[in-house]
Amino acid sequence: MKNNRIYVVMVSITSVIFLAALTSSFSSLLSSLQPDHKPFYAFAQTQENAALSLSNLIKQGAAYQGSTSAPVTFIDFSDLQCHLCNRFVKATEPQINSTYVQTGKVAFVFLHLPNRGFDSFPAAVAGQCTNDQGKFWQYHNLLYRNQGPIDSGWANRDNLKKFASQIPGLDMQKFNSCFDSQKYKPLVENDLTLAHSLGFTQTPSFIIVKSDGSNPQKVEGPQPFPEFKFLIDKELAGP
Repeated sequence: MKNNRIYVVMVSITSVIFLAALTSSFSSLLSSLQPDHKPFYAFAQTQENAALSLSNLIKQGAAYQGSTSAPVTFIDFSDLQCHLCNRFVKATEPQINSTYVQTGKVAFVFLHLPNRGFDSFPAAVAGQCTNDQGKFWQYHNLLYRNQGPIDSGWANRDNLKKFASQIPGLDMQKFNSCFDSQKYKPLVENDLTLAHSLGFTQTPSFIIVKSDGSNPQKVEGPQPFPEFKFLIDKELAGP
């Protein structure tokens, strides 16, 4: 009887040890599978990253601000109907501009990800038509200042032309010809393709990258300025 008791105790102890080890292993596995909740992350160099070089983006017709010799490029994938993009434009973009763009450290590039509504794609095409005349940023700011509910009519074709007519120095005949002919439909489609190849489906989304397209890092959502500052400074300090 005594031996039986010892056997039962030994089995119980062994079971406890086994269960503890199993629980520990499961916890470690579960921990390793937890998603990274940081708003940014680096990703591996791919063929697509060659498309992120500043010279290529400018060659493709992207609107940009800042020096072409800036060591870092900040790429904004946005929708002109996007309310979160509007928040970024009003709250964070001015700080990036004054701290980095105006000081020659960063070139700021706008690419189109028009997926918020039916009027988003025409708005993107209209924006590129103003870029033809060096007026993109005026138009960009004007649309965000007057932004209404998505697809409520504020960014329909007629209103997109009315907004363009409010920009001093813009040749409306050239703008209308560009807009009506859908001249920049392929460019906007290319921006969409690039965004999707990078895994972006929501706006705003961003890439912070060296000017040659290397070491790209993604940021998703209208993060506060310190989040962007951390990554920009990291790019500026890196090899």
